[in-house]
Amino acid sequence: MTEQLLASLTDGLLLGFVYGLASMGLSLIWGVMRVINLAHGATMVLGMFATYLLFSTFGIHPYVALPIIVVLSLLFGFLVYATAVHRVINAPYLSTLLATFAVNMMIIGIGTAVFTTTPRNVDIPVGRIQAGPVTLLSTRLVATLIAVIVTAGLYLLLYRTRPGKAIRAVANNRAAARLMGISAFRTLALSFGLGTMLAAAAGALIATFFPFTILSGAGYQTKGFVICVLGGLGNPTGALIGGLILGALEGIIPVFMAVNWVPVIEFVLFVLILLVKPSGLLGAR
Repeated sequence: MTEQLLASLTDGLLLGFVYGLASMGLSLIWGVMRVINLAHGATMVLGMFATYLLFSTFGIHPYVALPIIVVLSLLFGFLVYATAVHRVINAPYLSTLLATFAVNMMIIGIGTAVFTTTPRNVDIPVGRIQAGPVTLLSTRLVATLIAVIVTAGLYLLLYRTRPGKAIRAVANNRAAARLMGISAFRTLALSFGLGTMLAAAAGALIATFFPFTILSGAGYQTKGFVICVLGGLGNPTGALIGGLILGALEGIIPVFMAVNWVPVIEFVLFVLILLVKPSGLLGAR
């Protein structure tokens, strides 16, 4: 039992890093723009299908394809912000919610027409490393390493570069940032692009773990909301820690009960956090 628990916990924590990466994008967009991005899950699926197409059509290994997907998703985020979000950015929350929901439905609709709902998978060789009683899959380890590198890069961008300082200034006080000569449009577009990029990168990594369909994004997006509330909505660090907690739960729970109980317990935790500490474990920003 102890060995099984240790193995499941380790696997869940490694998966949690990728969950955290995806949720950081959701949290960043909310923290800077006060926009709940309902197209986040669909964007993750775009990352999955981009990985699948580059691998199956051109033979590009998923990890080599990742920089291509990062650049394309960043541009896609700019496009979505400029066409669907910018015009309603100062409107009530419901307007931005509906705008991103519309983008979500367009992605799903076009994706279903092109790819159908047939499950796909990225079939790459999976190596294993034995560490005592724990067997570590190479895809999990590489994904965790990439998630840590991307997280570190995001923090360097936010705290050590001029665009990052502009993002934080706009997040703190948009009007004051404008008075200081910061372009709100460019900064908000960059924030939305970064959030979209994080979602697509996480989707690309998840594609190396599990089969997926064009409809897979809803489940991951829901997990993202749980993680953001758990860690603190608008707090990227909290999103990463929330991802680790949720990943650990997904690893541990199946050891003691049927896997069907995993989403039940996750959403019980979600409600408890909302009732007891709605600002999340690390506090909202």
